[in-house]
This record gives sequence, C-alpha cells and structure tokens, in this order.
Amino acid sequence: MSTQSQSREQPSPEVLDLRHRMRHSAAHLMADAVLEIFPNAKLAIGPPTDDGFYYDFDVERAFTPEDLQRIEATMRQRIAADLPFERTELTRQEAKARFAQQPYKSEIIDGIPEGESISIYRHGAFADLCEGPHMASTGKVTAFKLLNVAGAYWRGDEKRPMLQRIYGAAFESQTALDGHVARIEEAQRRDHRRLGQELGLFFFHPIAPASPFFLPKGAALYNTLVDYVRGLYRTHGYTEVITPQIFDTELWKRSGHYEHYIENMYVVETDEREYGVKPMNCPAHALMFGSQLHSYRDLPVRLADFGRLHRYERSGVTHGLTRVRTFSQDDAHIFCAPEQVEAEIHAFVKMLDETYKLFQFNDVRIALSLRPEKRIGADALWNQAERVLAEALERRGLAYKTMPGDGAFYGPKIDFFVADALGREWQLGTIQLDYNLPVRFDLEYAAADGTRQRPVVLHRAMLGSLERFLGVMIEHFGGAFPVWLAPVQAVVIPIAERHVAYAQKVRETLQATGLRVDVDARNDRMQAKIRDAQLQKVPYMLVAGDREANANAVAVRLRSGEDKGAMSLDKLKELIQADVTAGK
Repeated sequence: MSTQSQSREQPSPEVLDLRHRMRHSAAHLMADAVLEIFPNAKLAIGPPTDDGFYYDFDVERAFTPEDLQRIEATMRQRIAADLPFERTELTRQEAKARFAQQPYKSEIIDGIPEGESISIYRHGAFADLCEGPHMASTGKVTAFKLLNVAGAYWRGDEKRPMLQRIYGAAFESQTALDGHVARIEEAQRRDHRRLGQELGLFFFHPIAPASPFFLPKGAALYNTLVDYVRGLYRTHGYTEVITPQIFDTELWKRSGHYEHYIENMYVVETDEREYGVKPMNCPAHALMFGSQLHSYRDLPVRLADFGRLHRYERSGVTHGLTRVRTFSQDDAHIFCAPEQVEAEIHAFVKMLDETYKLFQFNDVRIALSLRPEKRIGADALWNQAERVLAEALERRGLAYKTMPGDGAFYGPKIDFFVADALGREWQLGTIQLDYNLPVRFDLEYAAADGTRQRPVVLHRAMLGSLERFLGVMIEHFGGAFPVWLAPVQAVVIPIAERHVAYAQKVRETLQATGLRVDVDARNDRMQAKIRDAQLQKVPYMLVAGDREANANAVAVRLRSGEDKGAMSLDKLKELIQADVTAGK
C-alpha cells in the first residue's frame, strides 16, 4: 500500500507559511473593500484556510457576481497602493469603543479572557480585530481571486444570524493560482450532485431532508457495490446478518451512545417507552453475539450488516450524498480473542488494499486516532488498545500519523484516507479496537482451558457510508465508471424502427450473461442517440442496422469516441466480460 505522503509532493513549510500570511492579508483587503462599497456592512470573521480565505458579512442584500467584481477591483487598488500592515495592541475598553458599531466584533472581544492581549491590524484607514500574522504590506498579495458566495450561520449556530460568506483564493504566484482555479472548475464539472441529476442516478426532495432517492440507474450502481462487498465477505469469512431498526433506549444507555451520541440520534416515543433509531450496528451485533455461548473454536466471529442507519445532521452541514441523514455502511464487527486482533487487522488491510486499487485509489494515508476527551472505559484499556493498533501497523511496515483526540468514544482506531483524481483527500476505511463494548454487554466465550473469557471487538468498514462513497466515486470517475461498475454497461442503438426487434434480441443475449444493457428505441437520428449515450457516459454503444442484423453482429463504439467497427455478438460478449473481469 503506497501512502499519500510518500507519493504526493507537499509544499515546503516556508511556502505554507507564505500562503497563510498572504491569505490572511487578502481576507483583510476583502473586508476593507466590502466596507467601502457597503458602508453599513457588519463584519464577522475572515480567516485563512487550506485552500484560500473567506470573510463573513452581514449586509442588507445578497451579494451578486457584479458585487464580487467591484470588491475585487477595490482590493487591487489597495494592493497597488502597497500599504503597510501595522499591529497595535488595545485595552479592552479601547477595543470595545473602536468596534462599537460592529456587533460581531464586540461579541468576539467579550469572549477574549481577561488578561489576554487584544490586537488590531491596520492598513491605510482600515483596521480589523486580529492576532495576525500578515504580509509586510498589501503589495505583497501577489495573486488572488474571489470565487463565490455561500451562506454561513454566525458561529455555526442555526439559531444565530445567517451571514454571507465570500470565498477567495490566494497563492504565491499566478501560475499556482491558475492551477488552483482550474482544479475548482474541474471539481464543479465533476460535482456528484450535478452528475447525479444529469445521469439519472438520484435526487433529493424536501419531504425527506438529506435523504437520497436512488433512481433505477443509481440503485443498480448501489447494488453493484453491495454485491462486490458481499463477494469479499464470502472469501474472507464474514457472515451477513439483519438487525432491527429501532431499539428501546435502554440498549443505547448500555452501549454508551445515549450519553455520548444522543444528539445525533432520532428518538421516538410509543407505548410509553422511549426508542432510538439506530445510528450504528454495534450494540445490535453485541446482543447477537451474546445470544449464545461461543467456544474459542468459533472465533473470530465476523458479523456484517448492510442495515439502514439514521443520524441527525444539522441542515447546514448536509451536502449531497457525502453528508446525509440515512445511509448504509459496509459495516462489520469482528468478535475475537485478544491474541487474534493483529491478524484480523492485517487481513482487513489486505482486503482494503485490494478494494482501493480496484476503485483506482492508489494513494492512501493512514492515521492512528487516539482517545478523545469524552470517552468510556478505563485508561488501562485505552493504553492497551492504542499500543496494539500501533504495533499492528508497525509490524506491517505501514507509515502512519498519530491523531490525538480523534478516536471513537469507545476505542482508538486506524483511519484510511484516499486521494481522488483531483488530489482531494477523503476518509473512507476505518478499523476500531473496542475493549469496552464486551464489558458493557458482558460478552464471553469458552476458552480452551474451560474458563469464560472476554472477547474484544473490532469495528470495521472499507467504504464507510455507501452513500458517501458513491458521492466520492462519482466525482473521482467524473461519472465515467469502469465497465464492471457502470449502471448501464451498453446501449443498443437501432438505426431505424425496423431494427428495434433485432436490438432487443441483442439486449436479451447480453443480459443473459449478466450484463446491464438498454435499448434506445426513440424515434431520433442515430448520431443524436450516440451523442446522448456519450453524455450518459455509457461505456459501449452498439449500433444495429440491416447489415448488423444479417450478420448477427453490431457496430461497436466506445464512450471515448473510438469506433471499433462491426463485431459478432460472441466476440462482443468476450470483450465486455474481459473488461468486467479486469475491473476496467
């Protein structure tokens, strides 16, 4: 398994520091420009980010594209003036007086602990509450561009005012900025929300917020993923189970979710009892394991579950398929003896490596996420769990980064991050070591010496949420899925109405071999049908006319535009099946 840190060049610390100061300075320039154009604007915050900068504003009307042009032009005037950035410390009283007409700044000042310094940075007539750092002067902001406007709640609280956030990008050179803007434009072309609609995969409706409706082609894509994972389960010794959707909250209190996760759960009351809709499968799997006595010979017990999960996500953070309220996971729990943990981790990493390569995720970064502040269980168990995971990674020779505080509330975990086709990083796989769940559910197995022993639990997923993985995958492939995965692998295009019957015969012949094939029988020109199939990113277009019908063949075109000419149905089946088998 190659790691992202090894295979992708990272900016030097000096470049990162330059970008940070430049982006922070650009945010101040933007706030200055907005105040000049909109004198009544209220300023909130404007930090640098990993990709650029933003600033939140409270203004009387929505910003327009023309406004962004005016703001950008005013910023360039400040840059041309090459005004120095100057830092000044203020007393609390001075700061409150200076920002008396800026309520968000006043709230920030009120939140600064007594005794801490309060500073402003000034360039020209503009000054902002800020700790810095900045460039020496405005003229050092060399390459920037304002990108778009979005809504943002003040302090991320849905009960607070909705502000307008202007995003921008700033880099050390025009070449670096142009490359970044090009990546943004490509990301917009690959946006899974747009492609999901254009390709007829899924849609959302206000009647079920943040809950996708999968159309037939989207369902075919979804089920192909599930079938692939099920095939791995058969090979790697997993048993699939089905568990209920709703449990009395006594279960969630026993597992620790009620105390540590209830704000993310849906709770209902019926028959004078409180129930929680399951956000995860682990407590149900613990009940299942504990429903019978297991021998050491039975271990490991690997229970897999594609059951639907529901988690409450605030409307402000939901995003297409990548942040939804209802989803399914390629979720499994491994109940094993302590001495089996490392072997199970190694087997999981092998399966995960095979899977990521199939989906063309070739760069993987690994993080070891350690105990969070809010957790259950004794520190001795956490010490042991963290040590076991670290040793398992080190013995396999896998480089990893330690992430203090990022573990689950019940145990530390190994997280796997992949880089997509645009170099963006996504956390997909995880394996979590849990000594606490077996204690809370009093799980035991009969050991070889006849004693009852406590198993440990590994929570694991390769793809994670299937909905989220689909969103990532749609953007990774730009909707042009490999043949084995494409919801429609081939479309048969009859040239005229008299060829429709033969086209349907071709479809039936190919479908008999397990392929997903459509017929485009619309009364339209052949070239228009070919173009539509290319827009739908169908891998194979099979044209059928008199000549092809007489020869029991089709004329084969690929979505790339390549014309492979006439081909018999037997040869075509071999060609497509070879692509499917090879994962192309």
